[in-house]
Amino acid sequence: MSVLVYVENWKGKFRKSTFEAVSYANETARLLDTNVIGISLGEVNNDELNQLGNYGISKVFSYPKIEKGDSEGAVSVISDLSNDIDLFVFSNTYSTKMIAPRLSAKLKIGLVSNVIEIVESTAPLKVKKKSFSSKAIETTMVKTDKAILCISPNTYGLIETGGSCEIQIIEETTEKEKITIERQEIAKGKISLSEAEIIISAGRGLKSADNWGMVEELADLLGGATACSKPVSDIGWRPHSEHVGQTGKAVAPNLYIAIGISGAIQHLAGVNSSKIMVAINTDPDAPFFKAANYGIIGDAFEVIPKMIEEIKKLDR
Repeated sequence: MSVLVYVENWKGKFRKSTFEAVSYANETARLLDTNVIGISLGEVNNDELNQLGNYGISKVFSYPKIEKGDSEGAVSVISDLSNDIDLFVFSNTYSTKMIAPRLSAKLKIGLVSNVIEIVESTAPLKVKKKSFSSKAIETTMVKTDKAILCISPNTYGLIETGGSCEIQIIEETTEKEKITIERQEIAKGKISLSEAEIIISAGRGLKSADNWGMVEELADLLGGATACSKPVSDIGWRPHSEHVGQTGKAVAPNLYIAIGISGAIQHLAGVNSSKIMVAINTDPDAPFFKAANYGIIGDAFEVIPKMIEEIKKLDR
């Protein structure tokens, strides 16, 4: 019996969240005294697949003709391997949210999403996860013989083990889903929000889309990503792909700087997994100050340029 991890790719490349899931699977496999195998969908070259061995995968099954958007096809090929699998591990992404629940229903096994720590016990399986919009941590026990765990991005470190993996290419195809994608919005930021370690986010306090230059400059200097509140994306100042919060993207960076964002409960629900939060606002009663680790009461148009100036001094 083995641990199977779904190794998701983006246009043929693996991201940090994939390697986090593989690292998690490998550490769990050590507790179960077994090995880790991977399953990849879509075109991925052998050099990219070989990287998986450096994080503990011993063998990867690659299905280049089944796209990751084909969730029915994914469930079909993963379930075909289920007899030899104890545990299924996914990264908690938009794509896997279409696959993991279907796999759980088909195999009639338990599923735990938003997992943040290695399993506490294996018999029965107990694991910690985020719940109530990341306001609480709960320990969940899985009573089925097999289980699916979806790992919350940026909550589990990368653990390199060295080595390579055996690659098996399977030229299998499936019928396409009866779903037509009419439009697809691609995030154009340099860094994916779900994997960013630093996020600079701003709200209506910036007054205009024309004032976002200083936000982008600060993000570039810190090696971070830019984000925004829901009202900002709704009025078209920034793309919806940058909207973070309960109805947008949930993020968990090491540092989250909120500029001109009041801190409504819906916004905080999507960012309160951040390790350090900094709020910058002219209103001393802004709710964000109660949730933030650090607060600056001041005008963003004075504070941000000064921050940029001081950071540039450090690079000299």
